[in-house]
Amino acid sequence: MPRRFRLLLTALALAALLWLLFAAAERALALAQRFLALPAALQWTLGGALAIFAAAGLSVLWWLLRPRRKRRPMPAPDRDSLEQRIDQLRSRGADTGALGSELAELDRRRASERVYVALFGEISTGKSSLIRALAPQAIAASDVRGGTTREVRHHDGALPDGRTLVLADVPGSREAGGEAHETLAREEALRAHAVIYLCAGDLNRQQADELRWLADFGKPLLLVMNKADQWDAAEREQLLAHLRQLSRGIASAVLAISAGGSERFQRTLADGRTETVERQRQPAIEPLLRALARLTARGAEGLESQRENAVLAGLHQRTGALEMQSRAEEAERIVRKYARRAVVGALAAVAPGSDLVIQGVLATGLTRALAQLHEVPVSDVQIEDFVRQARLTLRTGSSIVLAVAGNALKAFPGLGTLGGGVLHAFAYALIFDAMGRALSASLAERNTLDQDDAGARLKALLTDADGPRLRQLATLTLDAVRERDAPPP
Repeated sequence: MPRRFRLLLTALALAALLWLLFAAAERALALAQRFLALPAALQWTLGGALAIFAAAGLSVLWWLLRPRRKRRPMPAPDRDSLEQRIDQLRSRGADTGALGSELAELDRRRASERVYVALFGEISTGKSSLIRALAPQAIAASDVRGGTTREVRHHDGALPDGRTLVLADVPGSREAGGEAHETLAREEALRAHAVIYLCAGDLNRQQADELRWLADFGKPLLLVMNKADQWDAAEREQLLAHLRQLSRGIASAVLAISAGGSERFQRTLADGRTETVERQRQPAIEPLLRALARLTARGAEGLESQRENAVLAGLHQRTGALEMQSRAEEAERIVRKYARRAVVGALAAVAPGSDLVIQGVLATGLTRALAQLHEVPVSDVQIEDFVRQARLTLRTGSSIVLAVAGNALKAFPGLGTLGGGVLHAFAYALIFDAMGRALSASLAERNTLDQDDAGARLKALLTDADGPRLRQLATLTLDAVRERDAPPP
């Protein structure tokens, strides 16, 4: 474009800008004059409304443009309290071997004073090639089944400054083997001092979720886009910009590399025939080596506190899940025990079907036992109120309970012909099973004795004709009947 023409366009643009500024100033002065001409009360009202709208607009603008804060890692529990919880689980008969092994591995790696780096990412992102590039002596294979890393493998690698690293090759996301292999990968990522998250382009939803999960544990992280030689310069920069935006506040650095690996191409021979040739591409991982050197510059000792917090936070979650499982199993045993006692009490009652006269003490004991299991403090008054409300629920639903019990007994030849006492005994088994399950679920979720919530759950369970549950209760009733009718030794 000629210089004079550029100057002319610049002058026209400046003139248009000045005209817009003068027009805006003139409009603003006119509005100000009209505003000052209004009554004082209306001025205050209109001015306040404009101020509120302006403040709201500025708040929204600040929320959109403000720099994203770095994600704070989840708090880690105190190790002593965690070990006490594990000991309590062990005393209840829970399998805590994996939790104890995790604590032992935490201590072992601390004593080794070596830096562990986990290579994390989906299959087909070039993890095996990167392992070979970082640790040439490593043997990292893959095949058409979608990944063959069935366990965590460790390889020794070295940085340009001579420092050594332990590289952890973990199973890839969406690898053959499913959830078990993904659990292995995540646990190893928490044990590592730092993580290399490898992708081969833009991130999908699952990969973004994995990044946020790692950030929640405060892991020092490098987001690395492999196979960068597949994109031209403009495409590569666009992808990197988007990755930086997605990982803002999460990744310490976002970079592009080419881990090498093999490639196949068709070659035309002199006689016109073609053949498939496979050759190795040279890796280009210098940016990763520099970023990894910066990320691990503090050494194992400097990164150990973050690593320990991540491991303990992960153990806290795993211990909590095991506690829930153990508590659920114990609650099942308690409910089954009181359902059996209710059946025995109903069979021994002089007037079957009486309004929980014999069963009142059992209902009180069931409520107290479940509250103690879930560590929910309850008073005698609360227990009495809940039992009273449960009785009202059973009065209104007694016909439904008996109908469900009668239909269930028809599936057991011989059991339904043993008399009305068996029907009422089975009905009591249904009642106490439903009451126990409803109360246990409510206590676990709400951590308090919420009578309304437990009552609603009880109503739903009383009308639930679940086949396996009814068969278990019918078997329990039949066993009690046989024990009653068995001749004395």
